[in-house]
Amino acid sequence: MATLVRRLFKVALFVGLFCLSVPYVHTYPIPMPERQALAWLHAANRLGIRDPDDLYIPVMLLADLLVATLAYVVIMRLWRRYRGKKPH
Repeated sequence: MATLVRRLFKVALFVGLFCLSVPYVHTYPIPMPERQALAWLHAANRLGIRDPDDLYIPVMLLADLLVATLAYVVIMRLWRRYRGKKPH
């Protein structure tokens, strides 16, 4: 039972970190500068994608996933270090 609770806590921690990373990793509500929008348009055209949002959204979700994963790994390592130093 304790193993199940630990696993569920880890999943909840990762989902929470992902949900926190979504609004903070990119600046979606703030409009892009024209230069950045042109860069996304150029990259999308090079990849054969008509709409730059079809490239922007998956790339930003991948960045959110990467940030959440890195934060999760750091938290798990810090927790293991803390548990290792704590006297039983």
